[in-house]
Amino acid sequence: MDYALEPGRPPTDFPPIDFRGELNDEQYAAVTAEPGPMLVLAGAGSGKTRTLTYRVAWLLSQGVHPAEILLLTFTNKAAKEMLHRVEDLTGFGSGRFWGGTFHHIGHRLLRMHGEVIDIDGRFTILDSGEAESFLRDATETVDRSFFRDKTHPKPKPLSNILSMSRNTCLGFSETVLRYFPQHDHIIERLPSIAEVYSKAKRKHQVVDYDDLLVYWLELIEKAPEIAEIYQKRFRHTLVDEYQDTNILQARIIDNMAPSHQIMAVGDDAQCIYSWRGANFENIITFPDRHTGTRIFRIETNYRSTPEILTLANSVLRNHLSGQGFEKELRPARPSNIRPFVVQSMDTREQAVFVVSRLRGLIDEGRSPSEIAVLYRAHFHAIDLQVELSRESIPFQITSGVRFFEQAHVRDLIAHLRFVYNPQDVVAFTRLAVLLPRIGDKGARKLYDRAVNIARKEEKNLLDVLRSPAIVDRVPKDAKPDWTPLIDTLIDMREAARDSTPAEVVQLGTEGWYQMYMQGAYANYLSRSDDLRSLIGFAERYQDLQELLAQVALLNSEVSDRSVDDDDEAIRLTTIHQAKGLEFEVVFVIGLADGMFPLRRAIEGGDLDEERRLFYVSVTRAKDELYLCHPRVSMKGGPVMSMPPSRFLEELPSDTYETLRLRRNPGW
Repeated sequence: MDYALEPGRPPTDFPPIDFRGELNDEQYAAVTAEPGPMLVLAGAGSGKTRTLTYRVAWLLSQGVHPAEILLLTFTNKAAKEMLHRVEDLTGFGSGRFWGGTFHHIGHRLLRMHGEVIDIDGRFTILDSGEAESFLRDATETVDRSFFRDKTHPKPKPLSNILSMSRNTCLGFSETVLRYFPQHDHIIERLPSIAEVYSKAKRKHQVVDYDDLLVYWLELIEKAPEIAEIYQKRFRHTLVDEYQDTNILQARIIDNMAPSHQIMAVGDDAQCIYSWRGANFENIITFPDRHTGTRIFRIETNYRSTPEILTLANSVLRNHLSGQGFEKELRPARPSNIRPFVVQSMDTREQAVFVVSRLRGLIDEGRSPSEIAVLYRAHFHAIDLQVELSRESIPFQITSGVRFFEQAHVRDLIAHLRFVYNPQDVVAFTRLAVLLPRIGDKGARKLYDRAVNIARKEEKNLLDVLRSPAIVDRVPKDAKPDWTPLIDTLIDMREAARDSTPAEVVQLGTEGWYQMYMQGAYANYLSRSDDLRSLIGFAERYQDLQELLAQVALLNSEVSDRSVDDDDEAIRLTTIHQAKGLEFEVVFVIGLADGMFPLRRAIEGGDLDEERRLFYVSVTRAKDELYLCHPRVSMKGGPVMSMPPSRFLEELPSDTYETLRLRRNPGW
């Protein structure tokens, strides 16, 4: 329900709030500031949500009507939590505010005014699968053979390309070269595909997720009379996590609040989502775009010990480019131990140390759910997941799956299983259904026919799969992929006879599946890193049977000890997924150059965001922090020494203790 602006003010029985007593000086200054453009730089653990919540309560206490406040967040959870806190403070129900995610507010406005830009208010929102189906049809209208080329992106990654272009307001060429360089050969085709896709949606009066923002901006830019209604209505606009906004969102905010009654709350040092389109410049240039901006710094940290904050502040001072706002986190807690920098020989020794220390922490009374292990990339935690499984220590992957349960890893393991045992019809089926127009039944028919021919002609099954008798039965659309897939399997079979498991795995990572991933996944590069890491893992085993047995046992052990969200379990998570969380004890693993920062970031000269990730990782810790550096590469090939992460090298020596492990793992 939309509440019309009422001539009167809010009820006179507004519950009294002791703003001065419930806020520190920094929070109080921001909460009670006079209206105008405000940038609130809220450091890690400083009470950002509290500041936003009390700002809404303050505005209400000053006579601002709930319907005059627009609150924008990035998740429904954040919006509900904030409005629930406001209701607890003021008694004003959440339904009286315009609050929610950008997409939620965009949807609401388009329902009411979409017809102004030829969007029927009864439009349907496509889910991701439906949107990909529309995009597939549009693409095949432009080029019927587009998806037959296995290096071309499939509908899902193609959708990601179009989405990134729209959210960053970049042309297709720059979008692809910056975010999807593996698809630079299709740049010229993208404009016509996007145009046909857009027209198809218009024709059927459907919108995808991005349209909710794109059309919102179009509405307020092309219909000034509509824009003026809401510019006058919303006397105050509050934006949470402003550092995560993309260009499209920033333009929407600037157009909705031209009178500059806006409070943007965020932390430039925690801008870590450029790979999703977030633009660091939005928060940096906010004062330039909003004349008269006052900057408020909230720097008192209630989360971490002084020793952890001393280290975190040193990270902030090491930005190579000198970009960002100066800030200094100040502790509100008593002193404790300094963080530890832990050197290990390799990732296996690192894992043994972490597990040993985990047991010690639990014995000391720490709850497992208050302990987290953070890493830059998923494959960095392979050895740790193996060690935790062996030691029967429950663990959870936050917003992700365990390494060996990931689809692309299971696909590569299916290669190995079928090469080792051609009778493994499950492994064969998993690979065959990756090809166009082959389902489970079709895969089984091809397999059964090949088995019969192999038996009659006394031939090897893999050789039969490449013969005309089978290839002729493969669906037309799958034929271009069939032969390269079988050739890869044959190459792996030959290598398995007289080479190491690592060499067999390497052939699998470099064969047909590499080309398949390029078209199937938008995050092709990170998935390739995952598969290459399996080469090093395989080097520990003498034969393929031993490697496959170990993987099967690990997956079985994991399944037997699955845990619910509320169970006591160690948290394993990438740093991106850990943002906004906090733990009593944090381990950051893989702090070696090439791992963290990633090799791609080093080679691309894009280290600022990697350093911000490091800052985010260390500020998750409340009481204890362990920064772990493996000295030898875990990937396949010759043993290579890895220097400590440059982020460790930049730390003053008095901000941490160095812990050198005994080679005997009985710590």
